[in-house]
Amino acid sequence: MSYTPSRPVAYGCLALSMSLVGSYVALTKPLAVIFPVFLLAWLRFGIGGVAMLRWLKKPATEQPMSWHTKKLVFLESFLGNFLFTICMISGVRMTSAVSAGVIMASIPAVIALMSWIFLKERIGLRIWAAVACGAIGIGLLSLAKPAHAAGDGHEMAWLGNLLVFAAVLCEASYAVIGKKLTAVLSPKRISAIINLWGFLLMTPLGLYMTIGFDFASVAPGMWLLLVFYGLAASMWTVWLWMTGLKSVPAAQAGVFTVMLPVSAALVGVVVLGETLTGNQMAAFAVSLAGILLATAPVRGAGSARSRTDA
Repeated sequence: MSYTPSRPVAYGCLALSMSLVGSYVALTKPLAVIFPVFLLAWLRFGIGGVAMLRWLKKPATEQPMSWHTKKLVFLESFLGNFLFTICMISGVRMTSAVSAGVIMASIPAVIALMSWIFLKERIGLRIWAAVACGAIGIGLLSLAKPAHAAGDGHEMAWLGNLLVFAAVLCEASYAVIGKKLTAVLSPKRISAIINLWGFLLMTPLGLYMTIGFDFASVAPGMWLLLVFYGLAASMWTVWLWMTGLKSVPAAQAGVFTVMLPVSAALVGVVVLGETLTGNQMAAFAVSLAGILLATAPVRGAGSARSRTDA
């Protein structure tokens, strides 16, 4: 029987997962300058696949996957791995890490809507209020002047922003489908199988991009950053997210995705030298307040009410 975490542990897993996602979203910016997009994505899946070889083995207690489950696994990888990686890397390459964080702040609202439509989850007032905090944060961010790293040009920022929003839609689909998969597969198996699909889907383009690429010119520090990206994107964040989803409704889990833009922006400022305005700091404070609103226990509420309003 697979491990089902308590609510506080699940919240911690979700928050850490999205913080790691935000970190590597920002850190893929220097990687995307060196590696072609498809080669970078292929190497990411390859690194994750090597690390998760043992996780591919089917546990004795796991039931055979139905055709419906197999389709969901493929969609989880195609949308959450393949398309998300292409859109995210391409988008961040054309815009700033802080701008990417601004757009990704819309993920909680998109997940809540998809959970309501496709999972038929009952979404209480506190979750909608938490989503509203995210929307207010986006509004504050939209008032801020675009922030760029020193010496950076973003002539194609509009296209980069559009691609990042496409990644938002992919990430929301990933969260909703993942909730269905955690009912029949363990987090480790989900992580390993969807990474394998991602590797297979990316292999033709990745192999083509190796032609003429000078691997010897890549600095040792970039290889270390690539290994971190591969392990974080393919292994750690997926396992943490799927573990959290076993105990938390998808709509409530979606609120934790505000950690993605917060960590992406902080890495952009601290590591990449981008600037953070007063409006952006206020927006992130409102977003974090949304997390507290969504996860604070309801005093004197029964379990049924907690499932609806918490």
